[in-house]
Amino acid sequence: MTSLNLAIDGMSCGHCVMSVQKALRALDGIEVEQVLVGSAALTYDPAKRTLEDILDAVRDQGFQPRPVATV
Repeated sequence: MTSLNLAIDGMSCGHCVMSVQKALRALDGIEVEQVLVGSAALTYDPAKRTLEDILDAVRDQGFQPRPVATV
């Protein structure tokens, strides 16, 4: 499993948080640790999901994600 922290531009409320959280949890191979306004922390299995899959899921909700840390 790989840890990933995202900065997410465009989020402003609890609805935004729920939208991103739901989109990420819908992806197989991802464990969402925390989603806050402007950020997300998660772990993912690179054998099941790519970083681009994760970024696309957030973009599909109307927000602009960028990785800030991957371990």
